[in-house]
Amino acid sequence: MSAAEILVPGKAGEGEALVLTAPISFWGGVDPKTGRIADVRHPQHGEIISGRVLFLPGTIGSSSASAVLMELVHNGRAPAALVLHEPDAILLLGLIVAREMGWETPTAVRLERGAFDTYRGTIVRVDGDGAISVAA
Repeated sequence: MSAAEILVPGKAGEGEALVLTAPISFWGGVDPKTGRIADVRHPQHGEIISGRVLFLPGTIGSSSASAVLMELVHNGRAPAALVLHEPDAILLLGLIVAREMGWETPTAVRLERGAFDTYRGTIVRVDGDGAISVAA
């Protein structure tokens, strides 16, 4: 079990870990209607982020990333939880706004990049207190 820093509180989430091997742009890189990685240049092109614990090694900046994440939440296509190596204020703003709209949002936490591979191929739970564990 790892203790992570809570970036944006939300509901606890559990799902298959999706550990991205490269940073991603949410604007144009993730389809907000399907939750599918749409960027054909991304190594995990075609993977679905919806309902999974998404481990992000980084993001490729766009001021619209927050709108895409907010749409994912609204459409019921958001990840079960987000685990970031580096906080991205623009991306996380999407969760904050969605929460202010009264929508249930996933928890977003910060964890050292070196710990990401520990969770690859497992079912992961991220609790509201920032605890990350492999589900039994």
